[in-house]
Amino acid sequence: MKLFVDMHGREYEVDLIEQAGQRELRVDGKVVDLDYREADNLGQLIVMMNGQSYGLSIEGDTHETHVTLAGHSYAVHMEDDRERAANLAAKEASGGGGPVEAVMPGIVVEVLVEEGQAVEEGTPLLILEAMKMQNEIKAPGPGSVAEVRVKAGETVAGGAILLVLKGEE
Repeated sequence: MKLFVDMHGREYEVDLIEQAGQRELRVDGKVVDLDYREADNLGQLIVMMNGQSYGLSIEGDTHETHVTLAGHSYAVHMEDDRERAANLAAKEASGGGGPVEAVMPGIVVEVLVEEGQAVEEGTPLLILEAMKMQNEIKAPGPGSVAEVRVKAGETVAGGAILLVLKGEE
C-alpha cells in the first residue's frame, strides 16, 4: 500500500508491504526498521523502531489523523494514489482556489494575509494553535485571497473554513 503523508507541511511517500506475514516499511524509498502492535482497539499502538519502543495514540480517520507521541501531537493528512490523482486534478481544475479549512479544532493566533492579496503555493496564510502547538496554514496553490473568514483570537472547529482563495485565471 502506498500513501502520501503530509505532516506539518512536509510530505513523505510511505510504502507498507506485507508478504507472508512479514512487513516492510519504506519512507521516501528508504527501508525503516519498524514493527508495531495494537495495544487496544482505541487507536493505541506500541511501535518498535531501531531497538526502541514508543507508545502512539492515533485519533481521526484515514485522511485526517492526529498522532500523539510522548505528549506531542501531530496533524497528519494521508491519501493513496487514487485520492492523490483526484485531488491534484481538482486542484488543477480550480486553479488552486477554493476554501482553506482547519484540519483540527484550534485558536487562530494570527492572520498573515488580507483580502485581495496575491499568494503563491506555500505562502503562510495564518497560524492556528491546536493542542498547544502552533501550525502554519499555507496556500495550497497560487492565486489571491478572496475572503478571510476568521480573525486572531477566534476559536474554530475542525473543518471550519478559515479563508477562501481564488485560483489563478
